Amino acid sequence: MAAEVTQILLNAQAVDGNVRKQAEESLKQYQEQNLSSFLLSLAGELANDEKPVESRKLAGLILKNALDAKEQHRKFELVQRWLSLDSAVKAQIKSCILKTLTSHAHDARSTASQVIAKLAGIELPHKQWPELIGALLSNIHQLPAHTKQATLETLGYICEEVSSDVVEQDHVNRILTAVVQGMNASESNNDVRLAATRALYNALGFAQANFSNDMERDYIMRVVCEATLSPEVKIRQAAFECLVAISSTYYEKLAPYIQDIFNITAKAVKEDEEPVALQAIEFWSSICDEEIDILEEYGGDFTGDSDIPCFYFIKQALPVLVPMLLETLLKQEEDQDQDEGAWNIAMAGGTCLGLVARTVGDDIVPLVMPFVEENITKPEWRQREAATYAFGSILEGPSPDKLVPLVNIALNFMLTALMNDPNNHVKDTTAWTLGRMFEFLHGSTVETPIINQANCQQIINVLLQSMKDVPNVAEKACGALYFLAQGYEDMEPTPSPLTPFFQEIVQALLTVSHREDAGESRLRTAAYETLNEVVRCSTDETAPMVMQLVPLIMMELHQTLEAQKLTSDEREKQNEIQGLLCGCLQVIIQKLGSSEQIRYAFMQYADQMMGLFLRVFAIRSATAHEEAMLAIGALAYATGPDFVKYMSEFYKYLEMGLQNFEDYQVCAITVGVVGDICRALEAKILPYCDGIMTQLLKDLSSNQLHRSVKPPIFSCFGDIALAIGEHFEKYLMYAMPMLQSAAELSVHTSGVDDDMTEYTNSLRNGILEAYSGIFQGFKGSPKTQLLMPYAPHVLQFLDSLYMEKDMDEMVSKTAIGVLGDLADTLGSNAGPLIQQSVSSKDFLNECLSSDDHMIKESAEWAKLAITKAISF
Repeated sequence: MAAEVTQILLNAQAVDGNVRKQAEESLKQYQEQNLSSFLLSLAGELANDEKPVESRKLAGLILKNALDAKEQHRKFELVQRWLSLDSAVKAQIKSCILKTLTSHAHDARSTASQVIAKLAGIELPHKQWPELIGALLSNIHQLPAHTKQATLETLGYICEEVSSDVVEQDHVNRILTAVVQGMNASESNNDVRLAATRALYNALGFAQANFSNDMERDYIMRVVCEATLSPEVKIRQAAFECLVAISSTYYEKLAPYIQDIFNITAKAVKEDEEPVALQAIEFWSSICDEEIDILEEYGGDFTGDSDIPCFYFIKQALPVLVPMLLETLLKQEEDQDQDEGAWNIAMAGGTCLGLVARTVGDDIVPLVMPFVEENITKPEWRQREAATYAFGSILEGPSPDKLVPLVNIALNFMLTALMNDPNNHVKDTTAWTLGRMFEFLHGSTVETPIINQANCQQIINVLLQSMKDVPNVAEKACGALYFLAQGYEDMEPTPSPLTPFFQEIVQALLTVSHREDAGESRLRTAAYETLNEVVRCSTDETAPMVMQLVPLIMMELHQTLEAQKLTSDEREKQNEIQGLLCGCLQVIIQKLGSSEQIRYAFMQYADQMMGLFLRVFAIRSATAHEEAMLAIGALAYATGPDFVKYMSEFYKYLEMGLQNFEDYQVCAITVGVVGDICRALEAKILPYCDGIMTQLLKDLSSNQLHRSVKPPIFSCFGDIALAIGEHFEKYLMYAMPMLQSAAELSVHTSGVDDDMTEYTNSLRNGILEAYSGIFQGFKGSPKTQLLMPYAPHVLQFLDSLYMEKDMDEMVSKTAIGVLGDLADTLGSNAGPLIQQSVSSKDFLNECLSSDDHMIKESAEWAKLAITKAISF
């Protein structure tokens, strides 16, 4: 087999499907029969300069895929499999791949670089392959240049793959020295210089110690800045990418360099090629992101406790930065609106201007308004569009006091431009700007309304008219209407100013959703999202009109289910429409299900709706399943105990949803719907609980299910226990140990990143909601004694959460509630346990004096329950 491997690898890339399939089969068999020999022969193929480049490259890719996978559980299996291979075999494979770095074939070298990095990612954390970094560094001083280039590329990939704590500082220093030397202007080979610059980008996270040393930092910054002036465009682009990464990783070290960086970026934005100019703008966007975060976190008062001071780089650069960004707005491309993923200098400049406005607030307005006034009426479309884009970009950040007077003047002008401007780009940007006016300056928080009886009709007429325009303009007009409706949601002016136009608006949106070209520019989705928002923000007066929508939307959903013999494109479109229609019905169910006057009439449709949702499940489409599941959750909430009549037919789909590991969002939503159904059916859900609990316990113990689904599963235990009360007894022996081990895991997580902290808090909250539901469910039942053995652990969990001091408000509120539930349910038996607990008293007092009224309320209730339990 090993002898024929070249031919098999070439056949696996053949044009003829049969030849390809047969070759793939042979490779699979070979791998299953003898893994060591299989991996060795791939490494040998990759290293052999006599072999065709195509077979070498594929050998390397298969090797890489044998070491790594996207799914966590699969990745874990592959790592274990590699670690358990014979060490002599592993040594041979590694030596072949290292040798490949000297190959003349670029593709073979590049693939080898990636394989080495994957191996380093597995072995270095296990303290294996200690000689790797040394071996690579000794290559750097080798000529020919291509070996140097491949080695730098490999070092870059390794830095991307492993975490900085597995490489010793001495090695880090040597890697950075090698990389920075490779970037130096004295390096005559451009491929080497480019590989070094890209490697630095990946290695920046390792350079904490080096960036804290003034001399080393100066040297690195000088070399990066010099590389932005290289004659080679790719090197300039990579150097600016390094600057962007430095701006977010080492913001607090930038002050001495910021003036030079401004000069370099300004030159690049004005004169350089687009890929370079885009990165130069990105540098300033990144500085804005940093300063926005710091200012939000510390609210502008920098006392001793702020980790990073704000240097106000943006505020200081304003007089030169804003004119530079305004210039970029005039560099639009002819067809930029048609291409959804388009990104060019004008867009990047406008995005950066928006971030600057959020960073400095009112200070930006006087710098931008002259540009707007000067260009908004020019005959050349680029100037009108740039002026409109500039105005729209600064509507978030400055205060309403500063903006409302300007918007009042601009509104009429914009409405006219949206109707009459001859240019599509201008209309597109005008509609977007109107949407931003309504998003940020209209609603209950703004004192001076920009929309009044006098202009409301004109605004709606113009937006409905623009929905007939080309797709990209129509989509932005839908967006503007969305924010217009949303602004009235909390205002409660009954009657709502939109009421007189309700019928007309809904009709226009339905017409848009049926346009032949509704698939372009996200138009159909925008139309339904806006329709949903208009329904969500409607008042009781329009409930009868919302009611008329129900048979219409149901009819459309029915038609999509009847469609036969579709091509794959048509099927995709049909699945999308089904998802949108189910989403629309969900909003209608929430609206009318809670409306006293119309609820009874609306419920006449429940059977038909449920029938349609069940038919959607019979089609394989994750998006449509998510939406149908959410709609069923809303229907369960609206129908209450009557929902039980659908359970026998719905149950199999519920179970399918809970088993859907691939589309984990569907699984998570299904878990949420189980909660809705528990609240609706209460004890009537009992016959289905064995199946549901079995599936939930399976989900929790699976390592294939995405971690984000686990917190909602724990809360779901609480929903089930609340619904069935003491009947939860038979699940205690399974559920409680699961909760206990998850609780232990969720406590000791200090020093992790923000994502992990957020996840940990959602996990804690899920566990606490489970405990809360279980205690409340057993309250007043003769079986409360069954919970006694678990009480000490729950109190210990609360103690350790209090000691860690890293709970968010949500967790604090749930935690103090659980303390109350425990006292309330277990009564006098809980008293002594609570008195012995290390921190219950401190935790309670802290919550009683909290500024958060939800926490305070929970604490007051808990105090009553505890006092009662202790004084019993």
